[in-house]
Formats: sequence, C-alpha cells, structure tokens
Amino acid sequence: MTGGPPAPATRRQFLGLTAAAGFALVAGCSARQPTAAGPSTTPGGLRLTAAPMRVDLAGSEIPTWGYGTLPGPEIRLRAGDRLRVELGNELPDDTTIHWHGLAPPNRMDGVPGLTQDPVAPGERFTYEFETPTAGSFMYHAHVGMQLDRGLYGPLVVEPRSEELAYDREYTVMLDDWRDGMDAHGGHGADGGHGAEDDRDPGDSVSFGGRSYPLLLVNGRPPEDPPVLGTRRGDRLRLRVMNIAADTGFRFAIAGHRLTVTHTDGMPVEPVTVDALRLGMGERYDVLVESTQPGGAWQVGVQAEGRGGWGRAVLRYSGSEASSPPAVAQRPGELDGRLVAYPDLLAREPLALPSGEPARHYDLELSGTEIGGQSYPDADPLPVAEGEWVRITMRNTSAKWHPMHLHGHHFQVRTPTGRGPVKDTVTVAARGGVVSFDFLATNPGDWLFHCHNHHHMEDGMVRVVRYR
Repeated sequence: MTGGPPAPATRRQFLGLTAAAGFALVAGCSARQPTAAGPSTTPGGLRLTAAPMRVDLAGSEIPTWGYGTLPGPEIRLRAGDRLRVELGNELPDDTTIHWHGLAPPNRMDGVPGLTQDPVAPGERFTYEFETPTAGSFMYHAHVGMQLDRGLYGPLVVEPRSEELAYDREYTVMLDDWRDGMDAHGGHGADGGHGAEDDRDPGDSVSFGGRSYPLLLVNGRPPEDPPVLGTRRGDRLRLRVMNIAADTGFRFAIAGHRLTVTHTDGMPVEPVTVDALRLGMGERYDVLVESTQPGGAWQVGVQAEGRGGWGRAVLRYSGSEASSPPAVAQRPGELDGRLVAYPDLLAREPLALPSGEPARHYDLELSGTEIGGQSYPDADPLPVAEGEWVRITMRNTSAKWHPMHLHGHHFQVRTPTGRGPVKDTVTVAARGGVVSFDFLATNPGDWLFHCHNHHHMEDGMVRVVRYR
C-alpha cells in the first residue's frame, strides 16, 4: 500500500460523519477516518471492483488482485442499516464476496455453486441485506484461493448505542503473504502437502504447513510497519482480525496489556491478558490503556508453530523523533497470559431452550476430513428450522483447525456454562475437543469448514442443510 494511514478521528467526529452519510468506507484499514478514496458510491450503496492491482511492500511493487487498496476499504455501518454493495468483476476469473461473521439471507452469502452463481468476468452482482447485529466482521472472496491474494477487507457494524468508552480506534488486519513474491525474490513455493504438513513437534501449535515469505499488518511488511498513534492517557480500541489463509497468530504490545471485550464481534465480560492467539477467521476487540510516558512500542505479530514475523508500531504523540523498535524486537508479552475460551463469558448468550438439543453431530477432524468425509463427496448435515443444534468436534490431526459456520452465531460450550458467542472456533491438534450450540433460524444451505483455505480446498467442508 502506498502512503501512510489516515489520521485518526475521534469517536464524536466519526459518529457525526457516519450519521450523515448512512454508512461509510475507510481506505487503508487504519484509524477510522472517512475518506473519498476507495470504491465509488451507487444510489443507496457502494461499488467494489475486484481487479488486478499492484501493491507496494517495503519498496517492491507486487502484482496481486484486490479491491483497490490492501486491505480493501473498510465498510462501516450501524446496526439495523441495510448493506448494499455492487460487486464488479474485472478479474480474468469468476469471483464472489462472502460476509464473514454476518448472517445474511442465504442467497447473499457469496458461496459459488451453493448460494449463488459466481460473478463472471465483466459482470456485476449486488449484495443487499440488513445488518441487525453489531460487531467486527470481514469480507473476502470465496472462490478457490482468491482470499490468499488481496481480495479482503474489514466490515464494522457499529451498535446504535456504544457502551464502551475509548478515545481512538484502529482496525488491525493480520495476513500471511506470498502472492507475486516469486518474481521479486520471495520464497513463494508451497511448503508441502499431506504428511509433510505434520512434521511439527508434539507440543507445537501450528495451523498450517505452507511457506509464506511475509506477514503483513494492514497490508504492510515489518520493514514498513503501520503506525498507531496515541497520547498518554488515551484508551484505544483495537479490532484485531486474522484474515490469513494458512497462519495462526499470536498478538501482543510491548509494555501494554489487552482487555478483551469482544470475540468475533460478540461482547464478553472484559478480561485482561497479555496476548491473543487468533486462528484464521477469528477476531478480537481489545482495549489498550496508553499508560507509558511516551516513545514507540512494538506491536508484535508472531506466526504460531513456525517462523514468521509481522509488526506495527504504537507511537505516543510528541515521540516522533524517537527511534522505532528494531524490526525483530519481540515483546515479552507474547509469552504471557493468552486469552482462552473458558476465560470468556458471553454478555449476550444465545436464547437456548431448556433441556437437551434436538440434534447433535459428533464429528472427528482427521487430516482434512470432517467426520471421515471430504467435500464434495460428503453428506450434508441436516437440520430443521427452529432446532437447537449441537456440534462436537474431536481433532485427531496434527494441525489446529479454525472451524467456521456460515450464516449463524454459535455459543461455545465451556465449564462456566456461559461460553463466548462466535462464528469461528479453533480446535486444538492431537485430541482437542470443542463443542458449540446454535439455533437453526436462518434457512438455506450453509458451509461449515476449516478456515485454513488450503484445508478447505482439500475438502475440509460440510454443508449444514435445512430440510
């Protein structure tokens, strides 16, 4: 991405602007600041164009596909607004947009061959639906491995009445990157398939086995990091999102702790930790107190289970002359207390009935199969409208699997009985078990899949089908 991030807006300035505009886009995916850059507007909505583009990665011009910026422009609405986005396809391939974490009508979910015909080159398609649920979400292409390029961006739905108090806000998107790197001295070769992916030591946390030469934060490599500005005494809200195709991340800020307020956009009782672990597709909202006297502090992003490093810089105002941290300087907080699902208590639990679920699926995650089957040669998981459904997953493979259910929010079952409400949940390797409940209230055919896109392309997919 060329140029620096836009200057931050205060909450009052931003809410006044978006109230006048209905909803807005933020180019550059940094502090929230409406700008004229990015896609054009259409009557009552927006236009996104998927097209070949080039991005500046620390001085190297890299070819990729995207929506005009890397990440794509941030779409921001208020709960209850109607999202209307016209997608234009200027790629040489079919494409779609999936609204990750939202629960639109089935025909708007963006899965080619299941919920819609793909948008052919030169064609257009309009996505339109209401967004009743506030939260931190993402949009991305859902054709083949297109997400592994630059076809993604953040989508934020503001609540009508914000309960959190904070001074500045940043959206922080974490990505693994190799597109276009072969021609520019990168290591773009695939790191292997099958058994080669299972070489991790038994105690290692790894989500995938491919080789990615760069980890990006808001589209920028560690040699050219984005800067998050603050002042002493500020409270920051960070919306941290893992959009990577193959990499789980650990996230921490040197000299600062993180108070988790939301996971996958859904509110939880605040809990303070040193670091986050995010599987692909997961998001965490955190509050950060700017208590240091000044200076520049490393925002560290470490790949789980393999090499790889990304970063941003948290810089206090008045400290512009101070040197940024060394590129590879690692915050000790990365080894501190990690957020865990049992720590998270849902503030708005699902309205589950009493008794036992009407339907229970017990599924083994083995290699890249779900329940011993590989898509498309896999039986659907039938549900009936109105049912309380439980899915239990046992992971016998050597990789951690972030499992994502389209079109629904679910409640993770934890010993507290008030586990977090999410749409993507990570199941630990070598015997990890996760169980979640959801209400079948959104009819259609919905993907349930691993959000490692290589695993998904290898068939780690089932379809939840309403009867």
